Amino acid sequence: MNKLLKVACSPHKFTKDNTQGIMLDVILALLPIGVLAVVMYGLSSAVLIAVTVATCVFCEYAWCRILKKPNSTTDLSAVVTGLLLAYSLPPDLPVWMAIIGSVVAIIVVKQMYGGIGHNFVNPAVCARIVLMVSFPQAMTTWRQPLSNIVTSATPLTPGIVEKPADISLFLGNYSGCIGETSALLIIIGGVYLVLRKVINPIIPLSFIGSAFILNFAITGNFNASVLAILSGAILLGAVFMATDYVTSPAGGIGKLIFGTGCGLITVLIRQFGNMPEGVSFAILIMNLLVPAIDKIPPRKAFGEKEDV
Repeated sequence: MNKLLKVACSPHKFTKDNTQGIMLDVILALLPIGVLAVVMYGLSSAVLIAVTVATCVFCEYAWCRILKKPNSTTDLSAVVTGLLLAYSLPPDLPVWMAIIGSVVAIIVVKQMYGGIGHNFVNPAVCARIVLMVSFPQAMTTWRQPLSNIVTSATPLTPGIVEKPADISLFLGNYSGCIGETSALLIIIGGVYLVLRKVINPIIPLSFIGSAFILNFAITGNFNASVLAILSGAILLGAVFMATDYVTSPAGGIGKLIFGTGCGLITVLIRQFGNMPEGVSFAILIMNLLVPAIDKIPPRKAFGEKEDV
Protein backbone atom coordinates (compact mmCIF):
# COMPACT_ATOMS: atom_id res chain seq x y z
CA MET A 1 0.00 0.00 0.00
CA ASN A 2 1.35 3.38 -0.96
CA LYS A 3 1.42 5.89 1.86
CA LEU A 4 1.87 9.59 1.34
CA LEU A 5 4.23 11.44 3.64
CA LYS A 6 2.73 14.77 4.57
CA VAL A 7 5.39 17.46 4.89
CA ALA A 8 4.54 20.67 6.74
CA CYS A 9 6.28 23.51 8.54
CA SER A 10 6.45 23.60 12.33
CA PRO A 11 4.78 23.52 14.76
CA HIS A 12 4.08 19.81 14.52
CA LYS A 13 2.42 19.50 17.93
CA PHE A 14 -0.79 21.39 18.61
CA THR A 15 -2.56 22.13 21.87
CA LYS A 16 -5.77 23.83 22.85
CA ASP A 17 -3.79 26.81 24.17
CA ASN A 18 -3.67 29.95 22.03
CA THR A 19 -2.60 33.54 22.53
CA GLN A 20 -6.14 34.75 23.18
CA GLY A 21 -6.77 32.10 25.85
CA ILE A 22 -3.46 32.83 27.58
CA MET A 23 -4.06 36.58 27.56
CA LEU A 24 -7.58 36.07 28.88
CA ASP A 25 -6.15 34.17 31.86
CA VAL A 26 -3.71 37.01 32.50
CA ILE A 27 -6.54 39.55 32.32
CA LEU A 28 -8.59 37.52 34.82
CA ALA A 29 -5.58 37.43 37.17
CA LEU A 30 -5.14 41.20 36.84
CA LEU A 31 -8.78 42.27 37.26
CA PRO A 32 -9.00 41.99 41.09
CA ILE A 33 -5.94 44.24 41.36
CA GLY A 34 -7.69 46.85 39.24
CA VAL A 35 -10.87 46.63 41.30
CA LEU A 36 -8.89 47.25 44.50
CA ALA A 37 -7.14 50.20 42.84
CA VAL A 38 -10.49 51.82 42.10
CA VAL A 39 -11.60 51.25 45.71
CA MET A 40 -8.37 52.67 47.13
CA TYR A 41 -7.74 55.59 44.78
CA GLY A 42 -11.16 56.33 43.31
CA LEU A 43 -12.22 57.45 39.86
CA SER A 44 -8.78 58.67 38.78
CA SER A 45 -7.37 55.14 38.77
CA ALA A 46 -10.39 53.84 36.84
CA VAL A 47 -9.85 56.57 34.25
CA LEU A 48 -6.16 55.70 33.88
CA ILE A 49 -6.93 52.01 33.40
CA ALA A 50 -9.63 52.75 30.84
CA VAL A 51 -7.46 55.24 28.95
CA THR A 52 -4.36 53.05 28.71
CA VAL A 53 -6.31 49.95 27.65
CA ALA A 54 -8.38 51.88 25.09
CA THR A 55 -5.32 53.66 23.69
CA CYS A 56 -3.31 50.44 23.41
CA VAL A 57 -6.14 48.65 21.60
CA PHE A 58 -6.78 51.64 19.29
CA CYS A 59 -3.07 51.98 18.42
CA GLU A 60 -2.82 48.30 17.55
CA TYR A 61 -6.00 48.40 15.46
CA ALA A 62 -4.96 51.60 13.65
CA TRP A 63 -1.48 50.22 12.91
CA CYS A 64 -2.94 47.05 11.41
CA ARG A 65 -5.43 49.04 9.32
CA ILE A 66 -2.83 51.50 8.00
CA LEU A 67 -0.36 48.75 7.10
CA LYS A 68 -3.17 46.47 5.84
CA LYS A 69 -2.22 43.71 8.25
CA PRO A 70 -4.66 41.27 9.87
CA ASN A 71 -6.40 42.74 12.92
CA SER A 72 -4.42 41.48 15.92
CA THR A 73 -6.48 43.17 18.64
CA THR A 74 -8.52 39.98 19.08
CA ASP A 75 -5.56 38.21 20.70
CA LEU A 76 -6.04 40.53 23.73
CA SER A 77 -2.31 41.19 24.11
CA ALA A 78 -2.89 44.94 23.74
CA VAL A 79 -5.39 44.80 26.61
CA VAL A 80 -2.81 43.11 28.83
CA THR A 81 -0.21 45.74 27.91
CA GLY A 82 -2.67 48.52 28.75
CA LEU A 83 -3.51 46.98 32.12
CA LEU A 84 0.13 46.45 33.10
CA LEU A 85 1.06 49.97 32.07
CA ALA A 86 -1.85 51.46 34.03
CA TYR A 87 -0.96 49.40 37.11
CA SER A 88 2.56 50.82 37.08
CA LEU A 89 1.40 54.48 37.07
CA PRO A 90 0.61 56.82 39.99
CA PRO A 91 -3.15 57.26 40.48
CA ASP A 92 -3.14 60.98 39.63
CA LEU A 93 -0.88 60.91 36.57
CA PRO A 94 -2.24 63.25 33.86
CA VAL A 95 -4.21 61.35 31.24
CA TRP A 96 -2.17 62.74 28.35
CA MET A 97 1.00 61.23 29.84
CA ALA A 98 -0.70 57.84 30.08
CA ILE A 99 -1.67 58.16 26.40
CA ILE A 100 1.95 58.87 25.45
CA GLY A 101 3.05 55.78 27.38
CA SER A 102 0.44 53.65 25.63
CA VAL A 103 1.53 54.85 22.18
CA VAL A 104 5.16 54.11 23.02
CA ALA A 105 4.27 50.61 24.26
CA ILE A 106 2.23 49.53 21.24
CA ILE A 107 3.61 51.50 18.29
CA VAL A 108 7.28 51.99 19.16
CA VAL A 109 8.11 48.90 21.22
CA LYS A 110 5.69 46.31 19.83
CA GLN A 111 4.42 47.02 16.32
CA MET A 112 7.51 48.70 14.86
CA TYR A 113 9.41 45.48 15.54
CA GLY A 114 6.80 43.26 13.90
CA GLY A 115 4.04 42.86 16.48
CA ILE A 116 3.49 40.21 19.11
CA GLY A 117 6.30 37.68 19.25
CA HIS A 118 8.88 40.03 17.75
CA ASN A 119 9.37 42.73 20.40
CA PHE A 120 12.64 42.19 22.25
CA VAL A 121 11.64 44.06 25.43
CA ASN A 122 8.41 44.14 27.41
CA PRO A 123 6.22 46.96 26.00
CA ALA A 124 4.69 48.02 29.34
CA VAL A 125 8.08 48.03 31.07
CA CYS A 126 9.71 50.11 28.34
CA ALA A 127 6.80 52.57 28.27
CA ARG A 128 7.02 53.04 32.02
CA ILE A 129 10.74 53.79 31.77
CA VAL A 130 10.09 56.36 29.03
CA LEU A 131 7.53 58.07 31.26
CA MET A 132 9.84 57.94 34.31
CA VAL A 133 12.68 59.55 32.38
CA SER A 134 10.44 62.11 30.65
CA PHE A 135 8.19 63.06 33.57
CA PRO A 136 10.06 62.15 36.78
CA GLN A 137 8.08 64.40 39.12
CA ALA A 138 4.67 63.23 37.90
CA MET A 139 5.81 59.58 38.02
CA THR A 140 7.02 59.88 41.63
CA THR A 141 4.04 61.71 43.12
CA TRP A 142 1.53 59.40 44.80
CA ARG A 143 -1.60 59.75 46.87
CA GLN A 144 -2.46 57.98 50.10
CA PRO A 145 -5.22 55.39 49.63
CA LEU A 146 -8.77 56.36 50.64
CA SER A 147 -7.80 60.03 50.88
CA ASN A 148 -6.89 63.11 48.87
CA ILE A 149 -3.53 63.57 50.58
CA VAL A 150 -0.75 63.81 48.00
CA THR A 151 2.67 62.51 48.97
CA SER A 152 6.00 61.69 47.36
CA ALA A 153 6.84 59.12 50.02
CA THR A 154 6.47 55.36 49.71
CA PRO A 155 7.82 52.54 51.89
CA LEU A 156 10.90 52.57 49.65
CA THR A 157 11.66 56.24 50.30
CA PRO A 158 14.95 56.66 52.24
CA GLY A 159 14.23 57.09 55.92
CA ILE A 160 11.02 55.06 55.77
CA VAL A 161 12.58 51.65 55.17
CA GLU A 162 12.68 50.93 58.89
CA LYS A 163 8.89 51.00 59.11
CA PRO A 164 7.63 47.58 60.27
CA ALA A 165 6.25 45.40 57.47
CA ASP A 166 2.67 45.19 58.72
CA ILE A 167 -0.60 43.93 57.25
CA SER A 168 -1.23 47.25 55.43
CA LEU A 169 1.65 46.46 53.07
CA PHE A 170 0.22 43.03 52.37
CA LEU A 171 -3.27 44.39 51.64
CA GLY A 172 -2.18 47.45 49.67
CA ASN A 173 -3.05 50.25 52.07
CA TYR A 174 -0.06 52.51 51.35
CA SER A 175 1.05 55.07 48.77
CA GLY A 176 2.29 53.74 45.47
CA CYS A 177 1.36 52.98 41.90
CA ILE A 178 -2.22 51.80 41.48
CA GLY A 179 -1.50 48.13 40.76
CA GLU A 180 1.64 47.48 42.77
CA THR A 181 0.50 47.85 46.34
CA SER A 182 -1.60 44.74 47.06
CA ALA A 183 0.82 41.89 47.61
CA LEU A 184 -2.08 39.56 48.45
CA LEU A 185 -3.92 40.02 45.15
CA ILE A 186 -0.72 39.83 43.10
CA ILE A 187 0.23 36.55 44.79
CA ILE A 188 -3.28 35.15 44.24
CA GLY A 189 -3.06 36.14 40.59
CA GLY A 190 0.35 34.51 40.29
CA VAL A 191 -0.87 31.26 41.86
CA TYR A 192 -3.82 31.25 39.45
CA LEU A 193 -1.51 31.63 36.44
CA VAL A 194 0.79 28.87 37.71
CA LEU A 195 -2.14 26.50 38.24
CA ARG A 196 -3.41 27.34 34.76
CA LYS A 197 0.12 26.64 33.48
CA VAL A 198 0.26 30.09 31.91
CA ILE A 199 3.53 30.97 33.67
CA ASN A 200 6.40 28.96 35.07
CA PRO A 201 7.12 29.71 38.76
CA ILE A 202 10.90 29.67 38.24
CA ILE A 203 11.15 33.32 37.19
CA PRO A 204 8.94 34.81 39.94
CA LEU A 205 10.52 32.70 42.69
CA SER A 206 14.10 33.36 41.59
CA PHE A 207 13.34 37.08 41.12
CA ILE A 208 11.82 37.48 44.59
CA GLY A 209 14.26 35.11 46.31
CA SER A 210 17.41 36.73 44.91
CA ALA A 211 16.09 40.21 45.71
CA PHE A 212 15.40 39.21 49.31
CA ILE A 213 18.76 37.50 49.80
CA LEU A 214 20.82 40.36 48.36
CA ASN A 215 18.82 42.99 50.24
CA PHE A 216 19.36 41.08 53.50
CA ALA A 217 23.07 40.66 52.72
CA ILE A 218 23.45 44.43 52.22
CA THR A 219 21.26 45.70 55.05
CA GLY A 220 21.46 42.83 57.56
CA ASN A 221 17.86 43.71 58.37
CA PHE A 222 15.25 40.96 57.94
CA ASN A 223 12.30 43.32 58.35
CA ALA A 224 13.67 45.79 55.78
CA SER A 225 14.18 42.91 53.35
CA VAL A 226 10.59 41.72 53.76
CA LEU A 227 9.39 45.30 53.29
CA ALA A 228 11.49 45.60 50.11
CA ILE A 229 9.65 42.63 48.61
CA LEU A 230 6.15 43.70 49.67
CA SER A 231 6.52 47.31 48.53
CA GLY A 232 7.26 48.75 45.13
CA ALA A 233 6.99 46.84 41.87
CA ILE A 234 8.88 43.63 42.69
CA LEU A 235 5.83 41.38 43.00
CA LEU A 236 3.96 42.84 40.02
CA GLY A 237 7.10 42.76 37.92
CA ALA A 238 8.08 39.25 38.94
CA VAL A 239 4.66 37.71 38.33
CA PHE A 240 3.25 39.61 35.36
CA MET A 241 6.11 41.36 33.53
CA ALA A 242 9.25 39.26 33.84
CA THR A 243 7.29 36.13 32.82
CA ASP A 244 6.35 37.53 29.40
CA TYR A 245 6.81 34.68 26.91
CA VAL A 246 8.41 36.80 24.20
CA THR A 247 10.99 38.60 26.32
CA SER A 248 12.03 35.84 28.75
CA PRO A 249 14.19 32.73 28.21
CA ALA A 250 12.69 29.44 27.08
CA GLY A 251 14.69 26.92 29.14
CA GLY A 252 14.56 26.25 32.86
CA ILE A 253 18.19 27.22 33.49
CA GLY A 254 17.69 30.36 31.44
CA LYS A 255 14.59 31.28 33.45
CA LEU A 256 16.55 30.83 36.68
CA ILE A 257 19.38 33.07 35.44
CA PHE A 258 16.89 35.63 34.14
CA GLY A 259 14.85 35.83 37.34
CA THR A 260 17.94 35.93 39.55
CA GLY A 261 19.44 38.69 37.43
CA CYS A 262 16.26 40.74 37.68
CA GLY A 263 16.24 40.43 41.47
CA LEU A 264 19.91 41.31 41.90
CA ILE A 265 19.81 44.32 39.57
CA THR A 266 16.63 45.61 41.23
CA VAL A 267 18.24 45.63 44.67
CA LEU A 268 21.48 47.17 43.40
CA ILE A 269 19.55 50.03 41.81
CA ARG A 270 17.43 50.52 44.93
CA GLN A 271 20.42 50.50 47.27
CA PHE A 272 23.02 52.39 45.25
CA GLY A 273 21.10 54.21 42.51
CA ASN A 274 19.49 57.63 42.63
CA MET A 275 15.94 56.30 42.58
CA PRO A 276 13.99 54.13 45.04
CA GLU A 277 12.65 51.74 42.38
CA GLY A 278 14.62 49.62 39.92
CA VAL A 279 12.30 46.82 38.78
CA SER A 280 11.57 48.24 35.33
CA PHE A 281 15.24 48.87 34.56
CA ALA A 282 16.20 45.42 35.84
CA ILE A 283 13.63 43.67 33.62
CA LEU A 284 14.65 45.79 30.62
CA ILE A 285 18.34 44.95 31.07
CA MET A 286 17.61 41.24 31.41
CA ASN A 287 15.26 41.37 28.38
CA LEU A 288 18.22 42.56 26.32
CA LEU A 289 20.33 39.66 27.60
CA VAL A 290 17.78 36.95 26.75
CA PRO A 291 19.39 35.97 23.38
CA ALA A 292 22.66 35.27 25.22
CA ILE A 293 20.94 33.55 28.15
CA ASP A 294 19.07 31.23 25.78
CA LYS A 295 22.44 29.83 24.68
CA ILE A 296 23.15 28.57 28.21
CA PRO A 297 23.80 25.67 28.30
CA PRO A 298 25.00 25.20 24.70
CA ARG A 299 22.75 22.86 22.73
CA LYS A 300 23.92 20.34 20.17
CA ALA A 301 22.49 20.60 16.70
CA PHE A 302 20.19 17.71 15.79
CA GLY A 303 22.22 14.98 14.10
CA GLU A 304 25.61 16.29 15.20
CA LYS A 305 28.30 13.63 15.50
CA GLU A 306 30.14 13.53 18.79
CA ASP A 307 33.92 13.73 18.80
CA VAL A 308 35.59 10.42 19.54
